[in-house]
Amino acid sequence: MSGHWGRLLRINLDDNKVSTEELSEGFLRRHVGGAGITGKLLYDEVGPDVEPLSPENKLIMAPGLLVGPKVPTASKTSFGFKSPLTGGYGKAIVGGWIGDRLKKAGYDALIIEGKAKEASVIVIEDDDVKVESAKEMWGKDTHETVEMLKERYGKVKTAVIGPAGEKLSKISLIECDERQAGRGGPGAVMGSKNLKAIAIKGTKDYPIHDPEKVDELNSKYRKETVEKGKTDMDYGTGSAIHPLNVEIGAFPSKNWEAGYFKEAYEKLDDPDEDRIELDPYYWADKYRDGRRPCPYCTKPCSQYFVAKDTPYGDIAIDGPEYETQYSLGGCCGVEDVEAVTKANEICDKLGLDTISAGVTVAWAMEAYEKGLLELDDLELKFGNPHAMVEAVRQMGTKEGELGELLFHGVKEAAEKLGKDSEDFAIHIKGMEPPGYEARGMYGMGLALAVAPRGADHLTSCEYALDYGGSFWHFEDYSRTDIVSKGYPLSIMENLMMLYDMTGMCKFSRGIFLDHPLLEYVNAITGWNMGMGELLIAGERGHNVAKAYNVREGFTREDDTLPRRVMEEEVPYGPTKGRRISREELDEALDRYYTARGWDLNGVPMKAKLQYLDLEEVAEEVGSTKQ
Repeated sequence: MSGHWGRLLRINLDDNKVSTEELSEGFLRRHVGGAGITGKLLYDEVGPDVEPLSPENKLIMAPGLLVGPKVPTASKTSFGFKSPLTGGYGKAIVGGWIGDRLKKAGYDALIIEGKAKEASVIVIEDDDVKVESAKEMWGKDTHETVEMLKERYGKVKTAVIGPAGEKLSKISLIECDERQAGRGGPGAVMGSKNLKAIAIKGTKDYPIHDPEKVDELNSKYRKETVEKGKTDMDYGTGSAIHPLNVEIGAFPSKNWEAGYFKEAYEKLDDPDEDRIELDPYYWADKYRDGRRPCPYCTKPCSQYFVAKDTPYGDIAIDGPEYETQYSLGGCCGVEDVEAVTKANEICDKLGLDTISAGVTVAWAMEAYEKGLLELDDLELKFGNPHAMVEAVRQMGTKEGELGELLFHGVKEAAEKLGKDSEDFAIHIKGMEPPGYEARGMYGMGLALAVAPRGADHLTSCEYALDYGGSFWHFEDYSRTDIVSKGYPLSIMENLMMLYDMTGMCKFSRGIFLDHPLLEYVNAITGWNMGMGELLIAGERGHNVAKAYNVREGFTREDDTLPRRVMEEEVPYGPTKGRRISREELDEALDRYYTARGWDLNGVPMKAKLQYLDLEEVAEEVGSTKQ
């Protein structure tokens, strides 16, 4: 078999039993790799009776198919789990070395189940797999933990949790050598299993069908990514902050009050041309101390940020990237890039997802300003950088009443506080949204509503269409109409699932579209796939994710938007006066479900699932409604 080993590694922490199982070529061809594998294994093994933080939940890891043979920008690995944050389909994607090493150890996927009796670390060195004590690492932050692992095991690649994951924060992440698998609470799943870390050495040669063809493709696309990647390399993912604010009005600010960071731009002499402090065009050259790219990246967006003697102490961290500039910056009304980066550092070390953390603090700021949240020792107002940093620290350590309140994200915090604070709690399915104001990007509004893992931009990358007006096979795309977005969104979701299956970085989406992916898949596997089969694989993966949520009891009512987006008009900025009405969203959902081959309740039709070769899924959840 080429392209895969055909091997699954299973580790049961109840008794430290280690076993390997066969993955058939038919299974691998249908589900390709990465999120295709983790999604199907999750569906098969973690049913609706399993609580997310129970030993019966499983943490499933699979590198993308293209991870390993030095394919430019292909480094992504998928973690699958039942999400503690949403109670449904969990997927967290990371660009670190951990998946590369799992593959070179001889495995296509890893399943971790059960619960260890004490703090533990899984150590994988090719065929030598063991579970050892990590008691001395428990309580350490992620960076300290990695140093301890390297002192003990040498040149390993790692996946670790911080104190937030140990304490089971539902917005906690897995840190993978300065990259984060952040969304949905995977850190809490590891913590619930008393699993502090995974450390892997892999030394095996990766099986490739046509190495010469892969080398030829690598040479071609390495050159192309370097030529087209200058903006990413110079300014990282935040390079779009300026147009998203001043042209489109889609940079969520002050807990999604608007899509324009008015307070920051009002300070500028020329708001149309000058740059705010959060903008990397302002800070990158001042603070960047080199780059620490993902494996095999030839257009690195990494901006390693170093600052000494700031009001928040010394700072040294990879970031902040766009989503962090939004969540801990604009969403909290904080322009101070040093404060935002310090909060980013705290999140990474304690193990919190920066998107969820920032949006949760922004909610707390609004609650504080409205007199709903009383704090004796912290003036938690929008725009207060010191208060924002301190709130993040308390959240990550679960310290005091504020830390306890915010620890599990905005949905639970608002439910605990009450007092109408749920009216401005910004989340979908329990997950805090990324930095694309739906009232400025209507296509993203629909995408956020329907994404299986909760409010999520990378399920579809629909913002590429909303932002540019054209992408791939779509042109003349209006970002101010939601009703016509069903079909293009469904196709974008299928394509982006392919990225998560192959491990390709979505910031290369303008280069690696369907045909380049197909070239690589066939050169590595020898499958001789056609384009139709490859695109159907992406559709299959997305339908598995949706079917998982249907089985968990999710309904059409869960495919919605925050009340603020649907009921409040944007008060200022380029999108002033806009909202997405409930009626508009309902019509868009009807059209999206129809384009997907689902019934109008959002349940995949039995015939659609059968067409996708998902017979067992069709029997279990498939709809037969007309």
